[in-house]
Amino acid sequence: MSILRTTPIPSYDDVQVVVPAPAPGPGNWAGAASAVLVDGVFWLTWRDRRPLTDGRGVAVHVARSTDGEHFEPVTQVRREWFGAESFERPVLVPVPGVGWRLYLSCATPRSKHWWVECLTAPTVEGLPDGERTVVLPGNDRVAVKDPVICPAADGGWDMWLCCHPLTDPGHEDRMTSRHLTSPDGLTWTDHGEVLAGRPGSWDARGARVTAVIGQDPLTVLYDGRADAASNWHETTGVARWDGTRLVPDDTVGPIASTDSDGAFRYAAAVALPDGRTRFYVEAARPDGAHDLVTLVR
Repeated sequence: MSILRTTPIPSYDDVQVVVPAPAPGPGNWAGAASAVLVDGVFWLTWRDRRPLTDGRGVAVHVARSTDGEHFEPVTQVRREWFGAESFERPVLVPVPGVGWRLYLSCATPRSKHWWVECLTAPTVEGLPDGERTVVLPGNDRVAVKDPVICPAADGGWDMWLCCHPLTDPGHEDRMTSRHLTSPDGLTWTDHGEVLAGRPGSWDARGARVTAVIGQDPLTVLYDGRADAASNWHETTGVARWDGTRLVPDDTVGPIASTDSDGAFRYAAAVALPDGRTRFYVEAARPDGAHDLVTLVR
């Protein structure tokens, strides 16, 4: 599993569609992806999302590629297998000595609550029948979803977790990011909030870490939005570690699509052997649907 060495920044130009939206029009989205490069193979996982009236996040797909652009399907999981009302961002990670693990963001039916569950199996193909573990259940005060998971220097794991407060009805869309660590990827220790929205800024309504793009200092991409009306239409910013928390870099972004609702969100980053980085981003297109696109910087 490659480690990012530089701090490249994505932009909405020279992109290629990897997975088109499942149908035309607003609410039809392919995206919320994560990706990893292992032994020359790109592994990509994403969720298909329908409009609110048609089921929301209905399935998570996993595919493979040798060039990072043209993928062949490998497997999928369905929300109904987990009793979930919707899926959001999945994360696929290779686990040394174990195989593969697929983390799923699951929505509790008739609720604003989310939890994170995972499947573990020796092979990617075997994940639908893998061992299930509820990793982060959330509670009646907070919904948890959209993790970013990276191997840590000590051999364990780092997680950047999106949290939605549930204590103020009607405002559950607000989001912050917290840092967690784990020795095994299953049991996690929460080290507290590290990124939040800023009143009066483009990210006032919330900030969700989406990708780690550099070290020394730790540098991340994150999703933000100004208000509740912009929910699902987030754009991308950059934040850097100041020794205590992640601080937004206002010289970069927000980065947006030039089409329809402007969404340019859920960026994933894969370090390439030549020193460049391949990004996968959910981006708005002219008809209001969102495609999963890729670009190299």
